Amino acid sequence: MNFTLLVTVLLTAITLVVGAYVIAKLIGPRSYNPVKGEPFECGIPTRGSSWMPLHAGYYLFAILFLIFDIETVFLYPWAVVVKEFGCMALVSVGFFLIVLVLGLAYAWRKGALEWK
Repeated sequence: MNFTLLVTVLLTAITLVVGAYVIAKLIGPRSYNPVKGEPFECGIPTRGSSWMPLHAGYYLFAILFLIFDIETVFLYPWAVVVKEFGCMALVSVGFFLIVLVLGLAYAWRKGALEWK
């Protein structure tokens, strides 16, 4: 029973992805202009090489944002079942939030949230 459900879900996902790709290829605009493939920023053509290194702080800030954003998404399922589990749910989410705050404090202390 569970295997049939898994196969059904996988086949549905594959069908939807392939279908969306085929539809996009069939009805999407076709513009084969060599300028279209060139990198640009804000509509202004680049001068020199478009492959320039970025400061590592941008990557660190983005990763920290994703980590904390995804961790806060985990609070929604907890909020749904908090009444069913009672005090144990409160203790577990308290521990989760303590770890989250400690991670934020560590990043803040290391200067990861400062734009220099």
